[in-house]
Amino acid sequence: MTDTTDTSLPLLGPDDPAPVRIVNPGGTAPVLIVCDHASNAVPAALHGLGLAERDLHRHIAYDIGAAGVTEGLAARLDAPAVLSGYSRLVIDTNRRLDHPESIVRIGDGTPIPGNANVTPEEAGRRAEACFWPYHRRIAAGLAGFAQSGVRPVIVSVHAFTPVLAGIERPWHIGVLWDEDGRIALPLIESLRASTDLAIGDNEPYSGRLRYGYSIEVHATEIGLANVLIEMREDQVAGADGQQRTAGLLAHMLAPILADPVLYERGEDR
Repeated sequence: MTDTTDTSLPLLGPDDPAPVRIVNPGGTAPVLIVCDHASNAVPAALHGLGLAERDLHRHIAYDIGAAGVTEGLAARLDAPAVLSGYSRLVIDTNRRLDHPESIVRIGDGTPIPGNANVTPEEAGRRAEACFWPYHRRIAAGLAGFAQSGVRPVIVSVHAFTPVLAGIERPWHIGVLWDEDGRIALPLIESLRASTDLAIGDNEPYSGRLRYGYSIEVHATEIGLANVLIEMREDQVAGADGQQRTAGLLAHMLAPILADPVLYERGEDR
């Protein structure tokens, strides 16, 4: 099959949603919440990537429930949040552009017809339309904090499917971190002590693998305190579960985020 996409045309049309969405932009907390896989939207020009509509409502297209939890956290913590506007199947905002999973051809066993023969030019068009606006907005948010003399914390919100490649995942919530455990470790301890949920420490993925992009580039590489929270999708698929989880996480995070040490420069600690 030959790719006949006209890469000279803009990818996003006037009826397409924006590539990035901001929630609670006036939030006063020194915290920026990001949600890389908030949406299952596909630009009209890509014709649903050739997928059945039901596939665009599966975990392969976005993190089910993550947007709702992000919105709930932003309200409860009074923090601004940046949410991606397009499906990870268009281009994954949490993968480097040269990563093999930046534009996947197969998602959890399902071929993605519209991604079968993506040219470098088409990949670049998708990046300029959907990837860079999201990350530029995160960078702008961080710059705004910096102009106020604030070194914010970054909280990244994701969700994972209960079963992947036939393997069941028992954790209800996973807390991912790399070298900086100032938020992750007390959060894990609090969740385990206060709930009967199965809490994963660097499960179902490990933050130490550094195969993502958002936390690595916007937080780890510049020394900002951070944590990535993964929620099992069956816990947050509905509005009630999203609000319940947002309330739980906000309650557990609030005393941790009150520690002024989180906002100091590394050399000041």
